[in-house]
Amino acid sequence: MMEALKPYILSFIPLFVAVDAIANIPIFLSLVEGSSKTQRHKIILDAIATATAVAIIFMFIGRWVFSLLGITIPDFQIAGGALLFVISVRLLLPGAQKSVLTSSHDKDMGVFPLGTPLITGPAVLTTTLMMMNSFGALATLVAVVLNMFFVWITLVKADTIMKVIGPNGTRAYSKIMYILLAAIAVMMIRHGIIGAFLK
Repeated sequence: MMEALKPYILSFIPLFVAVDAIANIPIFLSLVEGSSKTQRHKIILDAIATATAVAIIFMFIGRWVFSLLGITIPDFQIAGGALLFVISVRLLLPGAQKSVLTSSHDKDMGVFPLGTPLITGPAVLTTTLMMMNSFGALATLVAVVLNMFFVWITLVKADTIMKVIGPNGTRAYSKIMYILLAAIAVMMIRHGIIGAFLK
């Protein structure tokens, strides 16, 4: 029984770390500040639908696109890590969160930036490709769906989670998460450089 579940568990855990649902809560709450309950639910549904669709589509066509363009996984890790690092550094700037992450089309914030790149970003896309290669399509697909379900729960219960942490805790937590995001970005770049130049 455990042997049969092993590919699913091993696919789920790396994706869970990459998605990092809890870290998105402070950003989500700042983006939906002033929105009605109906608007908030629509934003959540848009975000989850976008994040899931992007992850699944990329899971099946990612390697084909890379092959077509002559892009390697290390190339993607370096580029994705650089993008993630820029986002994390800008988020660390005081008062920059909303101006960095939103465009003039607030009605589309569930698609961008929540759906992508915050939920399904470079780290998730890269991890999805790795899990697909290691454990197959079914295990990776199940892992993606379960992780997105967990993200949905955390966004729906975001206010409750933040009340437990408190305002000061929320600010401290978000800053720590942005620093960790920067560290993950550096790790991706490092792995990409090792894979590209130091094989």
